[in-house]
Amino acid sequence: MKILITGGAGYIGSHTVAELLENGYETVTFDNLCKGHRDAVTGGGIVRGDLCSDRALLDDTLKKNGIDAIVHFAAFSLVGESMKEPGKYFENNITAGINLMNAAAKNKVKKIIFSSTAAVYGEPEKVPITEDNNTIPTNAYGESKLLFEKLLNWYDYAYGIKYVSLRYFNAAGAHVSGKIGEDHSPESHLIPIVLKAAIEAKEVPVFGTDYSTKDGTCVRDYIHVSDLAMAHVLALKKLEKGGSSCIYNLGNGEGFSVREVIEVAKKVTGCSIKQAVTQRRHGDPPALIASSEKIKKELGWSPRHPGLETIVESAWKWHKNHPAGFTK
Repeated sequence: MKILITGGAGYIGSHTVAELLENGYETVTFDNLCKGHRDAVTGGGIVRGDLCSDRALLDDTLKKNGIDAIVHFAAFSLVGESMKEPGKYFENNITAGINLMNAAAKNKVKKIIFSSTAAVYGEPEKVPITEDNNTIPTNAYGESKLLFEKLLNWYDYAYGIKYVSLRYFNAAGAHVSGKIGEDHSPESHLIPIVLKAAIEAKEVPVFGTDYSTKDGTCVRDYIHVSDLAMAHVLALKKLEKGGSSCIYNLGNGEGFSVREVIEVAKKVTGCSIKQAVTQRRHGDPPALIASSEKIKKELGWSPRHPGLETIVESAWKWHKNHPAGFTK
């Protein structure tokens, strides 16, 4: 089975390419490399292209490679930037997505796995968050992902393209091989920020210490990136068997505060990591914790690396050996 992975040179995309290859799939990565890294793609074909501007190339890639299914990661994902430049996010995350779905319909590709986000929920009504929670995004990034989920539903209705939308919580960690890991510019995720602070002897910014949480700092649900990748494989297998379109949360079901993450990083790295307390960031909910019971029950998914220390250790292995990130 041949799979097109859009954004396959990115963090979660590259780990999913590795997982797909390990499970016997053939892969073709389609990525403009504006954020991703060619060195992160561990195998399969690579096409450098942009979903917005290279529609003919996209169509040709689907046709020539006989693509059977798509795993769609390509998107901008910085929450703060999305609030300053919403047009950039809707153009890239929606217009590009429409081009992808039109190409899929034209080439009769009937299966797509979508990289969605917990940001579609906004301020949660209850914790842990289940898939039936109201979706009221508080930022343009979350809104763009929710709009694409709605778009998927209509393409299913019109063209029979079945989809699984996976709403991630906080992806973290690195591949057990140590060959691929997290390399963003700018970096916005807590664990790599903390580990880079350990390497460079810098302070970690802590945005707010007056939340209604166990230690006053924000609580988040961290899930190992390889566990996310495996969920994509299971979702693909569901659609291969003729399963219907659906949505799943992906998280560990356990929350850790910013300060707890820093303490675990101190233990793992053996470094003293200083904190720089500053004001809250606008739109940061006190706690985001997933209920992943639905995907566990329906697809048999379960985290293989559930412990925070294990997640941080795998990330540390990558960052310690790649302080400058990927070379290209």
